[in-house]
Amino acid sequence: MARAAHGSRAPAVSSGVGARAAPSAGPPLQIERIDPYRWRIARDERRGMRVEGIVYADDRLMCTLRDDPALQQVANVATLPGIVGASLAMPDVHWGYGFPVGGVAATELEGGVVSPGGIGFDINCGVRIIRSDLVVEEIRAVLPRLADALFAAVPSGVGARAGHRLRRDELDEVLRDGSRWAVSRGLGWADDLERTEEHGRLAGADPSAVSARAHERGADQLGTLGSGNHFLEIEVVDEIGDAVAAEAFGLRLGQVVVSIHCGSRGLGHQVCTDHVAVMDRTMGRSGIHVPDRQLACAPLGSAEARAYLGAMAAASNFAWANRQLIAHHVRGVFERVLGRSAEQLGMRLVYDLSHNIAKLERHQVSGRAVDVCVHRKGATRAFPAGHPDVPEVYRSIGQPVFVPGDMGRYSYVAVGAPGAMEQTFGSTCHGAGRNLSRHAALRELRGVSIADQLERAGILVRAERYDLLAEEASLAYKDVATVIEVAEGAGLVRRVARLRPLAVVKG
Repeated sequence: MARAAHGSRAPAVSSGVGARAAPSAGPPLQIERIDPYRWRIARDERRGMRVEGIVYADDRLMCTLRDDPALQQVANVATLPGIVGASLAMPDVHWGYGFPVGGVAATELEGGVVSPGGIGFDINCGVRIIRSDLVVEEIRAVLPRLADALFAAVPSGVGARAGHRLRRDELDEVLRDGSRWAVSRGLGWADDLERTEEHGRLAGADPSAVSARAHERGADQLGTLGSGNHFLEIEVVDEIGDAVAAEAFGLRLGQVVVSIHCGSRGLGHQVCTDHVAVMDRTMGRSGIHVPDRQLACAPLGSAEARAYLGAMAAASNFAWANRQLIAHHVRGVFERVLGRSAEQLGMRLVYDLSHNIAKLERHQVSGRAVDVCVHRKGATRAFPAGHPDVPEVYRSIGQPVFVPGDMGRYSYVAVGAPGAMEQTFGSTCHGAGRNLSRHAALRELRGVSIADQLERAGILVRAERYDLLAEEASLAYKDVATVIEVAEGAGLVRRVARLRPLAVVKG
């Protein structure tokens, strides 16, 4: 699997704007070191770069990035109209669609653009962590039953379908109300909303901007996990780095937690596909020229941008409702297997954190407050203590940040730090980042049983396609410990806790 919250699979088309191809090389990139955790890609007017690129990496990570087309993508993003600050690459950066996965860019509302490639196909993919009052010894004997029951309760795999198909009017309610739709129907707790980014509902959602095809794809996928790097995991807290923040988040050594990583499924993928195609056709009318068609964009304030942002908000709300339903199923499974209510088990949400999303925010740029559209593609918010957008329950500590690794190692809980506001528009990494493509991982691990390897390491696996586990094996990912070390060293986050997997559910 990859518990790393990485970008979704590229669209399955063979040519044109949807094709996933390496960006053209252009002039050689001029890269210089700034400090132990940052590198500068010099602004190059020959490329049309309006700002420089900043890459967060140490020597180990940069060694693997030197020849990676993701750095070309960082330079390409720097050509977008209205971009301010710098084109940013988080320490988990790798090649993606248009933008690199792990790419962050802010564009001014006046004169700037929005680019669907800067959000991604799996709109509002995110990670939700549920704590419990259980310690690992209490579940060890029933862990196989828990894994089996979770696999049965949460449909997974390519094209996974839920047992219920929503009518068009019901689905539009989900697209408008997100997690609130689920909680209002008893599929969650009121304080789940307090611990969800945007309280589980992004304003401005416009279901009418979501195509009939996207509606069709999403109608029976609510409450499903999907495939690729999406996962549902039972974990144990095996290390505490910041005792004060850990206590605020309700985390302690030896404790059992559950992590959920998924997004907007086929509905979000179709939203991106539809609006990339529209913007690709209409860029010329706005006088916009980009070095890569996958950076198709529209001026903020234009009809095309308004339609996309309305559809993106709707898909984001679908994703929050999706994770809310899965969390409801998780609580139900623990109740049935352990014979106690979820309330008695203390199964409270720590936080639900989004990536693959754009937000209209105010940030300091060159000493002035500027309203910008922040694209976070495989990147998350990392707002520090005191920021008004941090939920009140955590405002004195800072926003929880989740950095999943791979299914054979560990993940991290962190907290936003002031450096993120100063350097990255309040952003940080969202996972480990791929070392190998899925196809390369399958070639490298041909004939190897990843499930057997994990079971020997004490990690149970339940998967729809065991033959595809190699795509998400540890070999395919960077060591998330290195990634979090860079993010912390650069002042973007502080480590709070490490989580080790006990059981993994994959598509």
